[in-house]
Parts: sequence; structure tokens; C-alpha cells
Amino acid sequence: MDQMQLAEFDEAFRKLPEGYSQGVYEGQRFGLVVRRSEDGRRNSLFAKELAGTDIISFNLYRFFSGKSSLKPCEMSAEKVVAFVLGFQADERE
Repeated sequence: MDQMQLAEFDEAFRKLPEGYSQGVYEGQRFGLVVRRSEDGRRNSLFAKELAGTDIISFNLYRFFSGKSSLKPCEMSAEKVVAFVLGFQADERE
């Protein structure tokens, strides 16, 4: 992932609500859980297509050096990045 794509990914991930939420990705409804440690260094996402079988899951580690390490769970980093960039969370009331 190049620096520009990493910046876009980071911005999109920061906008995802913590805890459980729902939304749309590529026309399909997903439920997802986002967890962030208090210091922001350990992050995770687990998403499941509500009417199907697709799953997105990853851990994201941020180091004091400013670098990040994306660890997809049994899928490509490209799939994870595309999901985070394309997911539209429902509006919260």
C-alpha cells in the first residue's frame, strides 16, 4: 500500500464508528464490529454480509515510530482496503 492509499485508508477507518454498526458495501448490507484500544495502537474490524457469506476481518497495529501494520485474517490486504474505503455506515440517530 503506497503512502497516499495508506492515508486514505487511515482516514476512512477513523470514521468508522466504534462498536457494532451496519451499513452498505457494494450494494450489500454488512454488520460490523470495530474495536480500538484506548491508546489507538491496537485496532480490529470484523464485518459480515447480513444476507450472504462474505466476511472481512483484520487487525491493525500502530507503532510509536508512526508506522502501521495491517494484518488481514485469511484474505488479501486489497480486499480489506477496498472494504474500508467503500463501506458506508448507516447514519446514527
